[in-house]
Parts: sequence; C-alpha cells; structure tokens
Amino acid sequence: MRFHRARLLTQRAVLNQIVVLLGVAFGLFGLHTAEIWGYAALYWRIAATPTFEQALYFSTVTYSTIGYGDLTLPVRWRILGAIEGANGVILLGWSTAFFVSVVTHIRALEHDWWGGDVHARPAAPGVAAGDQVPARNPLS
Repeated sequence: MRFHRARLLTQRAVLNQIVVLLGVAFGLFGLHTAEIWGYAALYWRIAATPTFEQALYFSTVTYSTIGYGDLTLPVRWRILGAIEGANGVILLGWSTAFFVSVVTHIRALEHDWWGGDVHARPAAPGVAAGDQVPARNPLS
C-alpha cells in the first residue's frame, strides 16, 4: 500500500510540475505577445506603417530581432524600431532566465521531496528501504 501511495504522489507531483511549467511558458508567451501588439498599435497610431497588419508584422520581426528588412519604418521613426529590437532582446533573455529559474526551483523541490536523491524510488513491496540502491543523482 505504501508503494502505491508513493507512486500516486509521484504521478501527482509530475502532473503539477507540468501544469506549472505550461502556465509559466504560456504566461511568458502572452506577455511577449502583448508587448509586440503594443508596439504594433503604436506604429499604426503614429502612421509609421500603412496598415495594422504591416505594423504587426514589422513589430514581430523587430521584437524577435529577425529583421528581414522587407518592411522599414520612415526615417523619422527608425530609432523606435531599434528601441523595440533592443527591448525584445532584453525581455526574451530575461524570460529565458526566469523560465530556467522556475525549472531549477521545481527540480530543487523534487530533490527535497525525495529526501535528497531525485532518482531514488520508493522501495518495492517486500523490499526493505535500506536494501534498495538509489540511482546516482547527476545534479549533486
């Protein structure tokens, strides 16, 4: 019975980790999308692009620093495009660092939950806990 309860806790913990990681990933994606759409609205509002579709395309290409060059801003607004590119690099980098930090914290909590060894599993029925050889933790 103890083995089954431990397995259920493990499966529930893995499911919770997946939900947290998906929530963080989609949250970051939503924030970047809002930033891109905000810049696109600004470009369209100041008439730097003829259509909103072009403004959104330019904003996406600039924010992600792809910079195809097939669509450019008028000379008086080019510095704004450069600012968006720099902003995109910084925010995408911060998002990557934040996501890695979340994954690291989840792994640390998992490490603590298992009593120090991430890869050790509960003893099988009929096997004493001291008889089981835990797997080596590559993070230690």
